[in-house]
Amino acid sequence: MSDEKRRGELRERRITAQRSTRRVFARHGFQKTLRERLALLDAATDLYDLDEPSDIYGNGVVEVLEEKVAALLGLEAAAFFPTGTMAQQVALRCWAGRTGNPTVALHALSHPEVHERNAFSQVSGLRPVRVTSEPRLPTAAEVRDFEEPFGTLMLELPLREAGFVLPTWDELTEVVDAARERDAVVHFDGARLWESTVHLGRPLEEIAGLADSVYVSFYKSLDAFGGAALAGPKALVEEARVWRHRYGGQVFQQFPTVLSALVGLERQLPRLPEYVAHARVVAAALREGFAAAGVPWARVYPEVPHTHDFQVWLPYDTDVAAEAAVRAAEETDTMLFAHAWDQKGPGLSFTEIHVRAPGLEWTADDVKTAVTEFVARLPHQLSQ
Repeated sequence: MSDEKRRGELRERRITAQRSTRRVFARHGFQKTLRERLALLDAATDLYDLDEPSDIYGNGVVEVLEEKVAALLGLEAAAFFPTGTMAQQVALRCWAGRTGNPTVALHALSHPEVHERNAFSQVSGLRPVRVTSEPRLPTAAEVRDFEEPFGTLMLELPLREAGFVLPTWDELTEVVDAARERDAVVHFDGARLWESTVHLGRPLEEIAGLADSVYVSFYKSLDAFGGAALAGPKALVEEARVWRHRYGGQVFQQFPTVLSALVGLERQLPRLPEYVAHARVVAAALREGFAAAGVPWARVYPEVPHTHDFQVWLPYDTDVAAEAAVRAAEETDTMLFAHAWDQKGPGLSFTEIHVRAPGLEWTADDVKTAVTEFVARLPHQLSQ
């Protein structure tokens, strides 16, 4: 069997196990059936009058969601977008026109650099420059001393590829001040901004208030069908609506996604601090479990998670770790590692842990037991 086919089969086993196993840390909406996803809209009856006319090109219920998001973030206005990729390209294009500088300073691990196929430069005529590639947010000194001018500083909060990491509140305010000293505007890639309040110790409106514009996602933590919003000054948002149309984002009807976002804001947003707190319990139990199991080198990163998502690094190749994770789930009905594994270096791989409502049922002892079962299915000679 070829490596590609074997990995494809392992992926299918992992997905099957994640859907069927009795105990997991999260059951993401996108992994559910169509019937299960449609059932989410049952909760919308308490949030919006479903006898009102449906939306056409962004009116009605879409406007209600936009107003709600602007209020939550404490900003003047917000516009709904079908994707975050589109929302951020539009925002940064608008800022480039205002500043006269198409250069966007960002982290080398930020979403546009890693996951968007050079969309900034290929579609929007923007020029991204990398402030740093370190697994942390840029520092004020790096922003202040960067060797060339830029019109916009883009900060991803939290920085997913580095381990869902955040700066401290003081570090964040210093970075924003450093950008302003250079006459640059600041845009937050806040796809996961909703869950950043615990680590930063500030409410959403205070965090968003540091930036000139903010993008937020409705599906990454709020479990909506999709969608995003761009929030900021009213004039910027009005211009963004024009570019949204030009980019093909003026969708005829969007009520299913918008209603699911309203449900997410009502149901999931208030629970995010609880998920963050329990992710820290899970992380501590993982560290203790791997130490007790005798794994020679294992790391939870960050050691104390900044959000309800974090990474686990282990001294095994991805195929080895992935097989052990799936076997443990299939044989114990408990899935410790439901996410894919990626190679971090020779003999070193990592995966992500996402803690949501199902994860709250796990005690620290449950986590340690699952670690023991997982380690038992690893190559014996490496786990001594």
